Amino acid sequence: MSSENKLLNNLNSEQKKAVLDTEGPNLIVAGAGSGKTRVLTTKLAYIINENKAWPNQILCVTFTNKAAREMQNRVLGFIKGENSAVPWLGTFHSISVKFLRRHAEAIGFKSNFTILDTDDQKKLIKKICEAENIDAKKISPQFILAFIDNWKNKGLMFEDVKVKKNNPLEKQILKVYSIYQKKTKDLNAMDFGDLILFTVKLFENNNEIAEIYRKNFKYILVDEYQDTNFIQNKWLQLLVNSNQNICCVGDDDQSIYSWRGAEIKNFLTFDKIYPNCKVYKLEQNYRSTRNILDTASGLISNNNSRVGKKLWSSGTTGEPVKLNCYSNGKEEAEGVGDIIENKIKNKYSLNNVSILVRAIYQTREFEERFLKIGLGYRVLGGIRFYERAEIKDAICYLRIVNQKFDDLALERVIGVPKKGVGDATLKKIYEFGAKRKLCLEDAIINLIELNQFKPKIKNTFSILIKMLEKWRHEAKKMKHFDLLKLILDESGYSALIKNKKDIENENRLENLKELIRAMQEYDNLQNFLEHVSLATTADQEWEGEKISLMTMHAAKGLEFDVVFLPGWEEGIFPHQKSLQEKGDFALEEERRLAYVGITRAKKEAFLSFAMRRAYQGDWMDAIPSRFINELPESNIEKNEIMEKERDDDFDFNQDKAIDFGEEYRSPGWDRLKKKLVKWKK
Repeated sequence: MSSENKLLNNLNSEQKKAVLDTEGPNLIVAGAGSGKTRVLTTKLAYIINENKAWPNQILCVTFTNKAAREMQNRVLGFIKGENSAVPWLGTFHSISVKFLRRHAEAIGFKSNFTILDTDDQKKLIKKICEAENIDAKKISPQFILAFIDNWKNKGLMFEDVKVKKNNPLEKQILKVYSIYQKKTKDLNAMDFGDLILFTVKLFENNNEIAEIYRKNFKYILVDEYQDTNFIQNKWLQLLVNSNQNICCVGDDDQSIYSWRGAEIKNFLTFDKIYPNCKVYKLEQNYRSTRNILDTASGLISNNNSRVGKKLWSSGTTGEPVKLNCYSNGKEEAEGVGDIIENKIKNKYSLNNVSILVRAIYQTREFEERFLKIGLGYRVLGGIRFYERAEIKDAICYLRIVNQKFDDLALERVIGVPKKGVGDATLKKIYEFGAKRKLCLEDAIINLIELNQFKPKIKNTFSILIKMLEKWRHEAKKMKHFDLLKLILDESGYSALIKNKKDIENENRLENLKELIRAMQEYDNLQNFLEHVSLATTADQEWEGEKISLMTMHAAKGLEFDVVFLPGWEEGIFPHQKSLQEKGDFALEEERRLAYVGITRAKKEAFLSFAMRRAYQGDWMDAIPSRFINELPESNIEKNEIMEKERDDDFDFNQDKAIDFGEEYRSPGWDRLKKKLVKWKK
């Protein structure tokens, strides 16, 4: 068998065409599970084995170092022994470092420049804010960095940014950006955004250097092209030579990272950038059953901004996609747990079972259910609910209110929000208390009475002790979940989170709201705290297999035998904030996210929604996601719960259902409205 035949032996006809066409621009539209990595790797090996280029004349760009390593290992297994050298293979950032180390002087840096990590960046921003009298409590370094990174993704140095006169916040951030760039230059340092931006500037301002690489790179291969942003696309264009031998692989239907700066238009306008390009569509899926693929394809066909393809499989039809309706979120978690307990774990390893949510706070009800019935689980890309810092902080406030001898809880409360109490002061209090056999709180009270603190610390502790006494008095009259709202407000904790403008603090607020919802399931504070204690001290390792809990964003690139997709309701999925901020553009990205979620499943998929959710102490009507009505009915099996009579105490607001989401309605929305009442009956 010839080396070419051996190389192409395991490819289908469309994959072979994509591999063999090496000249000129190519766009390979690779559906989920269609073998895109195999095609890209084979194409790279084919170019080398057919002596079309030496390995160092090929530039291959991936989005993660892990993907680069995997591709390198595969290529080394394919190519002939005499060509055992490797191509330029890596991420945009790692390859940019190679360019910049060689030519740092051309942009005013030394070649041994330092690369700053996120912590370094935050520290530097914090120092700049202090020097410029910018309150870091109101505008967090993380928030400022997000702006700076966004500008860099758009190819803008600080002098290129145009800020509107009526936007004082952006003007402040732009000033920080200006100082930040000067400081990093003085430090001979670059951050991750600089690596790509400065490479672009290097090539734009030094054509002779850019020409060296254009002549060298006979072929450019790009993985996950749908995730490129403006500056990455510009980077590629500056390296493409006159032959335009660039091959980009990706899936427009899996473009879900616009919040990171990814621009789907790079993929959709590839044929405009390279007019002579050839498009190859990889539509045969090797991962999922036909029912799963048809469900995903039917849903994504409602998007307008796409190249267009339909996944198919020569495999089995498989189980229908299950669509389950539950009365509320707790029942949804119980229902999913029961399905896993009674059906799934007898057929599949729990390591091949995943629950994919739109937002990480949604894992809480599932974690609680799995703890109760003894199912092992792991939270990927996140922290277990009761181990998240803001949850621990809130629980410690409740613990010290519940009983004054909980020194560990009080010590944490003293630290959040920060009250200017250092380790030396705490040590002094503990030593005083140990001699007199006093708890931490009583030791503080005694030291206040003895006037043993500096005036500022004394005042801080006096206010805290008065608040604790007040909250204990309120605890006798208030519902325990209302008490937590009061504590978070009066302690300044809510303000601490709300005033810091960044995505992390938005997630913390959502987690605290979810904690308040969780508390409503328990009769009193004591019962709730006992539950938390048991949940957090349970065996965290779990012998044996574990279910994976994660967001749909974190699941991209992964696959599981069985996937559960809960919370398919308007406002949760599609996410209401995304729709409000970006309208129809966000709706299409949310639908792509749904497509990604469904196509993670190889054998079985379960979608579900609840008819009501607890929100800040009240039960709210939940509206089934508009995406549900876009699913092809021939591939769906509805559960018997959807036929049950609605609860007598459930007041279904039909007008709300009709009005909700009207601004961003999609095909099938009118049909969905008609079904809402039917689902309730």
